[in-house]
Amino acid sequence: MTALHVPGGITGEPADLLPSGHRAGAWTVGDLIGSGGWSTVYAARPADRGGDRPLEVALKVMPTAGLAPRQVRRILDSAQREIELGRRTSHPRLIGLVESFVLREPDRPSLDGAIVLVMERAARSLRDLLDAGVPEADRGRLIEGICEGLAHLHGSGWVHADLKPENVLLGRDGSVKLSDFGLATELTGTHGYAPPLGTLDYLPPERWRASLGAEGVQVRPSTDIWALGIVVHELFASGGSPFAGATPVARGAAVQEYGAGRAPLRLDPAVPPFWRELAADCLAPTHEARALHTAESLLERIATGRPAERRAPARPRRRARTALVAAALCAASGAALAGDVPRADALRPAGELTVFNAERGCQDLPGRVLRCSLGLAIDPGRPYVPGNVVPTRVWHGDVLTAECRLPQGLPIIDEDGVRSTEWFWVRLPAGSIPFAAWLPAVRTKDRPPLPDCPHRSAS
Repeated sequence: MTALHVPGGITGEPADLLPSGHRAGAWTVGDLIGSGGWSTVYAARPADRGGDRPLEVALKVMPTAGLAPRQVRRILDSAQREIELGRRTSHPRLIGLVESFVLREPDRPSLDGAIVLVMERAARSLRDLLDAGVPEADRGRLIEGICEGLAHLHGSGWVHADLKPENVLLGRDGSVKLSDFGLATELTGTHGYAPPLGTLDYLPPERWRASLGAEGVQVRPSTDIWALGIVVHELFASGGSPFAGATPVARGAAVQEYGAGRAPLRLDPAVPPFWRELAADCLAPTHEARALHTAESLLERIATGRPAERRAPARPRRRARTALVAAALCAASGAALAGDVPRADALRPAGELTVFNAERGCQDLPGRVLRCSLGLAIDPGRPYVPGNVVPTRVWHGDVLTAECRLPQGLPIIDEDGVRSTEWFWVRLPAGSIPFAAWLPAVRTKDRPPLPDCPHRSAS
């Protein structure tokens, strides 16, 4: 039985195992499930009767003893990402984090001080099912479940960054749950940064040439959409990749040839027409083209059985006194702005700003396609995620009325890597609640002279 995938795969017996029946925290260790380069996973049950603890869990044990400082930092960062995501994001399609603790094992020096993540237990992984053969009737349901998990994850401001069959778990009832969030990345604006790690067979073309900065490599939701396309193909092609090659590196070279436009996309004839079109959209060769197909829009296509809408009907572009946030974030709080906003009587008209969406695929669309819409922030000093977004949306080319500027808000980076801490206080249409909100400077190319906002520091 498989509960959690461990990056690197099973590599043989670890040097120091926790014996079956051993107590670790509030849990009794059961059978070994698997081990990888950085962790070992065990089945476990509650050590004491009573309480509301789940009857079966998986313990992911991540030792830190004897490792180099850089390796320890990598493990700590990975564990922290899983803990943070588990604490802030819960959904039936995401594997649940029960608790975490530090293992105290003075008699086992190699395990003393290890980080332990207590996770929901599942029956097996999608990889196990692929190896055994996926029933034809289950394929669509499995893809829909993965999309549901991704839609919630992306809507919550996170990217999985390591989606693959090993990290899709199946419950005893066949339910789908995404797992292994050791590389999961929280978005800051349009993207986030992750360590230069991942599974080669599921990396999109741009990741093969991505530059490595001080914060890692750039990761966006379209990374997960590409991996989803590979998984969809595997489900219908008996686990086969759409890119030829005897090794992951060879298949990666084929991905790069396709991404550069030097080779076509060749999908297995076994993939039915509806799923072929969906997989091809997920496997669009560029981020810009792939970003048009969000997990939410793909989920809607699956639910309705309709093909993608290739172009939205043309509508006249209006001049709107509205504002902005990251693409496809769900509208959140409609309450009045937080206490650190300018007083209405202190504001004075100062100029107009034109919305700029750095997503090139969204710049020339004739109509207002929802997936290319932008929102605006409630508070420029808080993370740019759904809980900090107002309902009003805008599009590339809309004109906003700005009243003042905040030089030092939360740093925001757009799709082209442009970074700014500057924000603009902009008015919303009459009747909007709230009446105004914050536009990050990276979302406009205009710089009219504006007074500083009469408002305390957002730092």
